[in-house]
Amino acid sequence: FLTQQKLALAGILVTHHHWDHCHGVVELKQHYDVPVYGSQKEKTEGVTHHVQEGDQVELTDELILRVMDIPGHTLGHIAYYGPEMVFCGDTLFAAGCGRLFEGTAEQLYHSLQKLAALPAETKVYCGHEYTLNNLRFAKAVEPTNQRIDARMERVSALVSKQLPSLPSVMQEEKETNPFLRCDSTEVRKNVEKQAGKPLSDPVQVFAELRKWKDSF
Repeated sequence: FLTQQKLALAGILVTHHHWDHCHGVVELKQHYDVPVYGSQKEKTEGVTHHVQEGDQVELTDELILRVMDIPGHTLGHIAYYGPEMVFCGDTLFAAGCGRLFEGTAEQLYHSLQKLAALPAETKVYCGHEYTLNNLRFAKAVEPTNQRIDARMERVSALVSKQLPSLPSVMQEEKETNPFLRCDSTEVRKNVEKQAGKPLSDPVQVFAELRKWKDSF
Protein backbone atom coordinates (compact mmCIF):
# COMPACT_ATOMS: atom_id res chain seq x y z
CA PHE A 1 0.00 0.00 0.00
CA LEU A 2 2.75 2.44 0.94
CA THR A 3 4.57 1.72 -2.32
CA GLN A 4 1.41 1.98 -4.42
CA GLN A 5 0.50 5.32 -2.86
CA LYS A 6 4.11 6.55 -2.96
CA LEU A 7 4.11 7.20 0.76
CA ALA A 8 7.07 7.26 3.13
CA LEU A 9 6.62 5.63 6.53
CA ALA A 10 7.92 7.96 9.26
CA GLY A 11 7.01 5.87 12.30
CA ILE A 12 4.47 3.54 13.87
CA LEU A 13 2.17 4.51 16.74
CA VAL A 14 0.86 1.65 18.90
CA THR A 15 -1.98 2.57 21.26
CA HIS A 16 -2.28 -0.77 23.08
CA HIS A 17 -1.15 -4.38 22.96
CA HIS A 18 -4.17 -6.10 21.38
CA TRP A 19 -3.14 -8.15 18.36
CA ASP A 20 -5.39 -6.35 15.88
CA HIS A 21 -3.48 -3.14 16.55
CA CYS A 22 0.11 -4.39 16.50
CA HIS A 23 0.27 -7.78 14.75
CA GLY A 24 1.91 -6.37 11.60
CA VAL A 25 4.53 -4.24 13.36
CA VAL A 26 7.37 -6.77 13.27
CA GLU A 27 6.86 -7.47 9.56
CA LEU A 28 6.77 -3.76 8.76
CA LYS A 29 9.99 -3.30 10.71
CA GLN A 30 11.64 -5.86 8.43
CA HIS A 31 11.00 -3.56 5.48
CA TYR A 32 11.17 -0.10 7.05
CA ASP A 33 13.73 1.09 9.57
CA VAL A 34 11.44 3.42 11.51
CA PRO A 35 10.75 4.03 15.20
CA VAL A 36 7.84 2.18 16.80
CA TYR A 37 6.21 3.93 19.76
CA GLY A 38 4.18 2.15 22.41
CA SER A 39 3.10 2.29 26.03
CA GLN A 40 5.74 1.97 28.73
CA LYS A 41 3.18 -0.01 30.74
CA GLU A 42 2.69 -2.73 28.12
CA LYS A 43 4.96 -5.30 26.48
CA THR A 44 4.33 -5.12 22.76
CA GLU A 45 6.59 -6.92 20.32
CA GLY A 46 8.41 -4.57 17.96
CA VAL A 47 8.16 -1.41 20.05
CA THR A 48 11.46 0.50 20.03
CA HIS A 49 10.43 3.58 22.01
CA HIS A 50 8.37 3.17 25.20
CA VAL A 51 6.42 6.33 26.07
CA GLN A 52 4.14 7.61 28.81
CA GLU A 53 1.92 10.57 29.74
CA GLY A 54 3.45 13.88 28.68
CA ASP A 55 6.12 12.46 26.38
CA GLN A 56 6.44 13.91 22.89
CA VAL A 57 6.70 11.91 19.68
CA GLU A 58 8.33 13.75 16.79
CA LEU A 59 7.41 11.95 13.58
CA THR A 60 8.47 14.82 11.33
CA ASP A 61 9.52 18.42 11.87
CA GLU A 62 5.89 19.43 11.29
CA LEU A 63 4.16 16.61 13.18
CA ILE A 64 4.83 16.39 16.90
CA LEU A 65 2.39 14.41 19.05
CA ARG A 66 1.89 14.34 22.83
CA VAL A 67 1.27 11.08 24.66
CA MET A 68 -1.81 10.74 26.88
CA ASP A 69 -2.39 7.88 29.33
CA ILE A 70 -5.99 6.68 28.86
CA PRO A 71 -6.41 3.37 30.76
CA GLY A 72 -9.60 1.34 30.80
CA HIS A 73 -9.82 -0.75 27.65
CA THR A 74 -6.35 -1.96 28.66
CA LEU A 75 -4.37 -0.74 31.66
CA GLY A 76 -1.56 0.67 29.54
CA HIS A 77 -3.65 2.18 26.74
CA ILE A 78 -2.32 5.49 25.39
CA ALA A 79 -3.38 8.11 22.86
CA TYR A 80 -1.34 10.43 20.67
CA TYR A 81 -2.55 14.02 20.47
CA GLY A 82 -1.33 16.56 17.96
CA PRO A 83 -2.53 19.72 16.27
CA GLU A 84 -6.29 19.23 15.86
CA MET A 85 -6.08 15.41 15.90
CA VAL A 86 -6.03 12.52 18.34
CA PHE A 87 -5.24 8.86 17.70
CA CYS A 88 -7.16 7.16 20.49
CA GLY A 89 -7.16 3.45 19.62
CA ASP A 90 -10.00 1.55 21.26
CA THR A 91 -10.82 4.00 24.05
CA LEU A 92 -13.10 6.40 22.18
CA PHE A 93 -15.00 5.28 19.08
CA ALA A 94 -17.23 7.34 16.82
CA ALA A 95 -20.47 7.42 18.85
CA GLY A 96 -19.13 4.75 21.21
CA CYS A 97 -16.25 3.47 23.31
CA GLY A 98 -14.20 0.33 23.78
CA ARG A 99 -15.03 -2.61 26.02
CA LEU A 100 -13.55 -3.10 29.45
CA PHE A 101 -10.92 -5.82 29.12
CA GLU A 102 -8.44 -4.93 31.87
CA GLY A 103 -9.39 -1.67 33.57
CA THR A 104 -12.37 -0.49 35.57
CA ALA A 105 -15.41 1.47 34.47
CA GLU A 106 -14.15 4.39 36.54
CA GLN A 107 -10.79 4.37 34.73
CA LEU A 108 -12.40 4.28 31.29
CA TYR A 109 -14.90 6.99 32.24
CA HIS A 110 -12.12 9.34 33.33
CA SER A 111 -10.08 8.53 30.22
CA LEU A 112 -13.04 9.46 28.03
CA GLN A 113 -13.53 12.68 29.98
CA LYS A 114 -9.86 13.45 29.40
CA LEU A 115 -10.30 13.03 25.66
CA ALA A 116 -13.55 15.02 25.69
CA ALA A 117 -11.64 17.95 27.21
CA LEU A 118 -9.59 18.32 24.03
CA PRO A 119 -10.55 21.21 21.73
CA ALA A 120 -13.95 20.87 20.06
CA GLU A 121 -12.44 20.83 16.56
CA THR A 122 -10.12 17.90 17.32
CA LYS A 123 -10.40 15.15 14.70
CA VAL A 124 -10.89 11.74 16.29
CA TYR A 125 -9.01 8.87 14.64
CA CYS A 126 -10.17 5.73 16.43
CA GLY A 127 -9.13 2.12 15.98
CA HIS A 128 -12.33 0.67 14.49
CA GLU A 129 -15.29 1.96 12.52
CA TYR A 130 -18.49 0.83 14.23
CA THR A 131 -20.19 4.18 13.74
CA LEU A 132 -23.59 3.13 12.42
CA ASN A 133 -24.12 0.37 14.99
CA ASN A 134 -22.95 2.73 17.72
CA LEU A 135 -25.45 5.35 16.59
CA ARG A 136 -28.27 2.80 16.73
CA PHE A 137 -27.37 2.19 20.36
CA ALA A 138 -27.08 5.93 21.01
CA LYS A 139 -30.60 6.35 19.65
CA ALA A 140 -31.90 3.71 22.06
CA VAL A 141 -30.22 5.47 24.97
CA GLU A 142 -31.23 9.02 24.06
CA PRO A 143 -34.22 8.81 21.67
CA THR A 144 -35.07 12.53 21.71
CA ASN A 145 -31.57 13.67 20.69
CA GLN A 146 -32.11 15.00 17.17
CA ARG A 147 -28.38 15.36 16.57
CA ILE A 148 -28.14 11.57 16.69
CA ASP A 149 -30.80 11.34 13.96
CA ALA A 150 -28.92 13.80 11.77
CA ARG A 151 -25.61 12.04 12.28
CA MET A 152 -27.14 8.65 11.55
CA GLU A 153 -28.52 9.99 8.29
CA ARG A 154 -25.11 11.34 7.25
CA VAL A 155 -23.28 8.16 8.20
CA SER A 156 -25.85 5.95 6.43
CA ALA A 157 -25.31 7.96 3.25
CA LEU A 158 -21.54 7.49 3.53
CA VAL A 159 -21.86 3.76 4.17
CA SER A 160 -24.14 3.34 1.15
CA LYS A 161 -21.35 4.82 -0.98
CA GLN A 162 -18.70 2.66 0.73
CA LEU A 163 -17.08 5.78 2.19
CA PRO A 164 -15.61 6.07 5.70
CA SER A 165 -17.32 7.95 8.51
CA LEU A 166 -13.95 8.65 10.14
CA PRO A 167 -12.38 10.76 11.40
CA SER A 168 -15.13 12.21 13.54
CA VAL A 169 -14.88 15.50 15.42
CA MET A 170 -14.80 15.87 19.20
CA GLN A 171 -17.68 18.34 19.33
CA GLU A 172 -19.90 15.88 17.48
CA GLU A 173 -18.88 13.14 19.89
CA LYS A 174 -19.86 15.30 22.85
CA GLU A 175 -23.26 15.92 21.24
CA THR A 176 -24.10 12.37 20.12
CA ASN A 177 -21.91 9.82 21.91
CA PRO A 178 -23.81 8.47 24.95
CA PHE A 179 -20.58 7.52 26.72
CA LEU A 180 -19.64 11.20 26.80
CA ARG A 181 -23.14 12.19 27.94
CA CYS A 182 -23.50 10.37 31.25
CA ASP A 183 -24.44 13.66 32.93
CA SER A 184 -27.48 14.01 30.64
CA THR A 185 -30.77 13.61 32.48
CA GLU A 186 -32.32 11.60 29.64
CA VAL A 187 -29.31 9.28 29.41
CA ARG A 188 -29.30 8.71 33.17
CA LYS A 189 -33.04 8.00 33.35
CA ASN A 190 -32.95 5.52 30.48
CA VAL A 191 -29.88 3.76 31.86
CA GLU A 192 -31.55 3.56 35.29
CA LYS A 193 -34.59 1.98 33.62
CA GLN A 194 -32.39 -0.55 31.85
CA ALA A 195 -30.40 -1.31 35.02
CA GLY A 196 -33.49 -1.44 37.21
CA LYS A 197 -31.98 0.73 39.93
CA PRO A 198 -31.20 4.37 40.73
CA LEU A 199 -27.73 5.65 39.82
CA SER A 200 -26.21 8.43 41.88
CA ASP A 201 -23.30 9.69 39.76
CA PRO A 202 -22.00 9.72 36.15
CA VAL A 203 -19.47 6.93 36.81
CA GLN A 204 -22.28 4.58 37.87
CA VAL A 205 -24.29 5.63 34.82
CA PHE A 206 -21.28 4.92 32.62
CA ALA A 207 -20.69 1.48 34.14
CA GLU A 208 -24.30 0.41 33.54
CA LEU A 209 -24.30 2.01 30.08
CA ARG A 210 -21.25 -0.06 29.12
CA LYS A 211 -23.00 -3.23 30.37
CA TRP A 212 -26.06 -2.31 28.30
CA LYS A 213 -23.97 -1.85 25.17
CA ASP A 214 -22.22 -5.19 25.76
CA SER A 215 -25.56 -6.98 25.35
CA PHE A 216 -27.19 -4.65 22.81
